[in-house]
Amino acid sequence: MKNQSLHAFMQGAKDTMPLILAAMPFGVVFGAMATAAGLSSLFTMAMSVLVFAGSSQFIAVALISGGSAALIIIATTFIVNLRQLLYSISLLPHVRKVPQAMRLPLGFLLTDETFATVVNRLAREPDYPHWVAYYLGSGLFMYGFWLMSTAVGVIAGNAFPALTEFGLDIAMVVAFVGIVIANLKMPSHYICALVAGVSGLLTYHWPHQSGLLFSAFIAIACGVIAEQKLTKTTKGGGDE
Repeated sequence: MKNQSLHAFMQGAKDTMPLILAAMPFGVVFGAMATAAGLSSLFTMAMSVLVFAGSSQFIAVALISGGSAALIIIATTFIVNLRQLLYSISLLPHVRKVPQAMRLPLGFLLTDETFATVVNRLAREPDYPHWVAYYLGSGLFMYGFWLMSTAVGVIAGNAFPALTEFGLDIAMVVAFVGIVIANLKMPSHYICALVAGVSGLLTYHWPHQSGLLFSAFIAIACGVIAEQKLTKTTKGGGDE
């Protein structure tokens, strides 16, 4: 049993590695930007250690450097992280069987990359018995590499203040595009992605990235409606 769990752990890390490598430049850019914004190296590393949420960390740095009030920073990062609630709901049928003591670390390690990797694995085998070990392998490796890339960014940011002008933040976009493409398997998925893309462009300039949350809910709603209609159409055609 231990060997099987260890194998699942390492497989989770292996399956997540392409997304980890794509996200690492994002961590480097965060470390460099935080340093350029005047945050101390210790504070920057503490954010990655305790928060472990790339988008929120970037937004927090921008707000802190702009002198925003603590309440504004907390509220804004909370809104951005609401998508994690959608991830949690999706995993709820599996998490119900997990001991309470294990749920907190699973929640902390939940990122876009780990969620995509674990969901793809569970889609192939819904009753996969070692999914928690697989999840931990994905999440812990993602966490470790995120801390390492942040540290590299802090060091590079102190040594080369112009690092943030190199356009390395495009790695985040590449990672997210990879996640989306890997999960486009049904017509409703394509509809959901199309609606999210169009809505995201139209609401790009909404304050505090509220357009992100709005687009997510609109896209999910359209995807659910489309899937229901397609299912009814398929059943109706079959009945004939």
